[in-house]
Amino acid sequence: MRKIDKTLGKILLEKHLISLEQLNEALEEQKKSKEFLGRILLKKGYIKEENLIKTLSEQFNMEIVDLKYQYLDNNFLNKFSPTLIFDLRCFPLRQDKETIIFVIANPLDVWAIKKAEEAAGNLKAKFVLASESGIDDALLRYKEYLKNQILKRV
Repeated sequence: MRKIDKTLGKILLEKHLISLEQLNEALEEQKKSKEFLGRILLKKGYIKEENLIKTLSEQFNMEIVDLKYQYLDNNFLNKFSPTLIFDLRCFPLRQDKETIIFVIANPLDVWAIKKAEEAAGNLKAKFVLASESGIDDALLRYKEYLKNQILKRV
């Protein structure tokens, strides 16, 4: 991931997606809550999720994946820890000979990125972006699969 020099707030201002007043209000809240700026802006309804993910994609030069329309290989997912997938919300998508692609919603979540890189082992970890709602959808589908697997055993 290569981050460009502009901050998320500056890019959103340049695109006229937020006002300076909204940015300053969100930055003040961020000082208190330590939450990510994008999450604060979403929570306050200042930006839409699609605007945030497109801006993060631009800022970090990352591909966007819409998980709602992605096939989930449950056997592949079973190779990874539930902590990585459910708690850190770092979703393994697919693998080739050299790389495992992980889907994340926040390219600044260094802990999730570190854990994904560890989970990749000898392979290279590549990260792509998805919206929080897209990750929620994928997690829900995977939970359904796991629940059905447990029910089959009973």
